[in-house]
Amino acid sequence: MKNTSLFKTIIAFTSLLVSSMSFAGVDVETDENSVILAGHDAVSYFTESKAVEGSAAISAVHNGAIYHFSSTANRDVFNTNPEKYAPQFGGFCAYGASLGKKFDIDGKAFEVVDDKLYVNKNLIVYETWSENKAENITSAVKQWPNIQNVAADKL
Repeated sequence: MKNTSLFKTIIAFTSLLVSSMSFAGVDVETDENSVILAGHDAVSYFTESKAVEGSAAISAVHNGAIYHFSSTANRDVFNTNPEKYAPQFGGFCAYGASLGKKFDIDGKAFEVVDDKLYVNKNLIVYETWSENKAENITSAVKQWPNIQNVAADKL
């Protein structure tokens, strides 16, 4: 019985260790520590309509990226349906994606449209993107399959 419990503990620890060491691929915009959304809480964009900084102590891994959250409740909500809260275009700038490019983001320039999170490089780029939001989203959706697996510096 003790061996079974020890084995389960070792497996759980190993899973956490491996998942935290995995790095996001070229299809996800993360920093050098594999943190997405510049450390902002993905759920807060939806529930508070603002960019809220998350904590490294409250995190989850999805698609090779580490998400930080401002509360355990938000982390738990995220874990029930990560695809709902994950940003479109791997967290790259939505305006950049519409142009066939991948730009990093600051986490503060965002909008939830039709229950999907779109982030942009910064507030200035966000303003440009939102002038023709529907057209830019359509263009980014068309461009994404062509750029998704290409490194940003190769575009």
